[in-house]
Amino acid sequence: MDIKFIFVLIGMALVTYIPRIIPALGLSRVNLPDWALRFLDYIPVAVLSALLFPSIMMTKGRLDIALSNPYLIASIPTVIAAYFSRNLFIPVIVGIVSYIGLTILYV
Repeated sequence: MDIKFIFVLIGMALVTYIPRIIPALGLSRVNLPDWALRFLDYIPVAVLSALLFPSIMMTKGRLDIALSNPYLIASIPTVIAAYFSRNLFIPVIVGIVSYIGLTILYV
């Protein structure tokens, strides 16, 4: 292996893990107020929404809010399954089955 590759690999590991470790170590010793804890509870939902909505709503680089968008239609039973099950496994299965079923129907 080239020494340059090893330095790049170590640099990428540091850039990835240092921003994660510093807040974890700093906040582990601090008692946060209730409002801050409630705020932090919404971060995973916000990040997941920011990652998923462009994939669901945009096809071929354009906004596609139509019944012909299988991602959008498959997300409806997936969100309902997530709301009622409060489980990770069930919405994933519902989403996969919905998307496959819709693509078979539309093709």
